[in-house]
Formats: sequence, structure tokens, C-alpha cells
Amino acid sequence: MESPEKELRYDWTTEEILDLFDIPFLELVYKAQTIHRKYFTPNEVQISSLLSIKTGNCPEDCKYCPQSAHHSSEVPKEKLLELDTIIQKAREAKLSGATRFCMGAAWRNPKNTDLPYISEIIRAVKKEGLETCMTLGMLTPEQACKLKEAGLDYYNHNIDTSPEFYDQIITTRTFNDRLKTLEHIRKAGIKICSGGIIGMGETLNDRASFLHTLATLKPHPESVPINLLVKVKGTPLENADDVDPVDFIKMIAVTRIIMPKSYVRMSAGRSSLSAEAQALCFMAGANSIFCGCKLLTTPNAEMSEDELLLHKLGINTTLATSSKTPADDRIAIFSAIHHNKSDHKCFKLED
Repeated sequence: MESPEKELRYDWTTEEILDLFDIPFLELVYKAQTIHRKYFTPNEVQISSLLSIKTGNCPEDCKYCPQSAHHSSEVPKEKLLELDTIIQKAREAKLSGATRFCMGAAWRNPKNTDLPYISEIIRAVKKEGLETCMTLGMLTPEQACKLKEAGLDYYNHNIDTSPEFYDQIITTRTFNDRLKTLEHIRKAGIKICSGGIIGMGETLNDRASFLHTLATLKPHPESVPINLLVKVKGTPLENADDVDPVDFIKMIAVTRIIMPKSYVRMSAGRSSLSAEAQALCFMAGANSIFCGCKLLTTPNAEMSEDELLLHKLGINTTLATSSKTPADDRIAIFSAIHHNKSDHKCFKLED
């Protein structure tokens, strides 16, 4: 399903990307869907799930994040989860339809002494038949190689926004720090998951510049999560202006056009979108979502709601096309997992 190599460009300019945003909405969505079909199976979505394996008390000052120790949000401070708990959540994620299990720790960067346990987690999750993804903050080249040796498939490290707007959102590490970690991940042979957030007060130029940074990486990130800001009380952005759903859909479409082989994921903030808006996102080239009741510490759509929506739209998932479990039974299983009161946490999902 490859399209001509000439469509795989790494020399996009910010001006060209801004021109894409100017295309009339329906024409833009059509263009994105046309390109999407050259690289991916139509009506198929990849499902991921994200578990917070270490929550709260992060030393970074990201203005959007309720896990920052700099903010007054009420996120609990928790140590690394036990391996048995992580494996149980991975099994639940696989049952829910996820093919990739993403794990996040609220760190600026992992310590070298953390790597043996992190490596043990990676190996254990892979034994469950899931792709693995970690987001642990900045990495050294040596740490990236250790994660590769453990079998890590993906590493998530978002650039968040444009280089021009970055220091308005984060001051405890630089934009270049982010790019260096992406370089270390790529050199180690780990697939990259990197995207950002819209709705933090950035301009359209910032959105184009943010996408320009990702689209000029060679190769492009294998996975590009596009997040819609979730406004959390106690964070500096709790009163940020809402984003028009049409603008979010256009962001998805432009991402698909300039990075045609990447998985484009609707991530945080999806629960605020109507079913119709989500359907247009899929039409615009989104082909990956997170399932589950939370993305790390922020709300997400219920698992059963996602299953019903995908069924209504005629969209398959990797598990749904191969599972022997009927759709109605899977919906009942998802609901049972979510409402299991004996578990003190619902499983927590993304960035």
C-alpha cells in the first residue's frame, strides 16, 4: 500500500504547512483521506493503552501537566508500581483490544539504577504478546541502548509545541533537550512516538512550526500523538480557551498529509469531542487511539463507548479483526473491567 516515494518528504517548510491549513475544510479532509489510503488499510485503527507506573511529584514545570510538583493539582504522589500490578493491567489492556502497552513515569529522567527494573517490566509485558512503549523523560545514549536491549519497541517523548512557543510552557528543560533524546532513541534502534498538544495558547504559526519540526525528522516518527489540552484545576492552563473541534480535525489532516506513513493518534482530550468530530478525525487520517478510562491522570472515553463508536463507524481494530470474542461480549467485558470496584485504580492511559 505504498504511495510514490515523492510523497515522503523531509523538506517541508513552515510556509507550506501553513498553506495546507488554508485549504477549505472538506477539501483538506478529502486530501488527507486520499493519502491515508495509500499507506494504510481503510477503516482500521490501532489501539494503545497507557499506564502510569510512577505518578506525581515530577520536577518538571510543564504548565499543562497535573503531575508537576510545581503546581497545586491534587494528583497523588506514588512510587513505581509492583510488577504484578503492571502485568495485570497489561492483560486487561490486551483484553480490551490494545496491541501496544505504554507505560509512563513522572520523571525528568530515569536514574541508571532504575534501568534494571524498567528492563524487567519491558520483558514481562512483551511476554504477554503486546508491543511495549515507555515514556520516562530524557535519556542518555547509554540508557536508550539499555532499553533497546530489553526489547522496547517504542519510546514516547513529545516535543509538545513549537520551538518558538516552548519556553512559554516549560522552563526546566529546553526544546533542544527534547530533540537530543529523540536522537538517542533513534540511534538505539527504538521506534519514536512524538507529538504535542494544541490549546495551550499557541498560534497557528506555532502549530505549523511544531509539525515542521516532526516532519523534517528523517525518518518521521512512527507514531505521532496529537493531544487536545485537558484543562486541569491547579495547573497554569486551567482557564485556557477551548479549541474549535474543526481546528483539531484540521491538525489531524495536516499531520497525515505531511507524515503519510506515521500512525496519527488522537490522544488526550478526545473525550471532549463528539462522536461526529471523532468520525471526521478518522476520515482525516487518524488511525490510532488510546482506550480506557484515563490517560495517565486525565479523563478519557469509556472503553465500552469506544467499542460502540468504532462498531457504529464500521472501523476495525487489530484485535477485533482477529479476535474470536464477539463484539457484544467484548463490550460486556470492557464494562466489567471498568466497573470492578475491587481494584483501587481503573487502568490509566495517555500523552
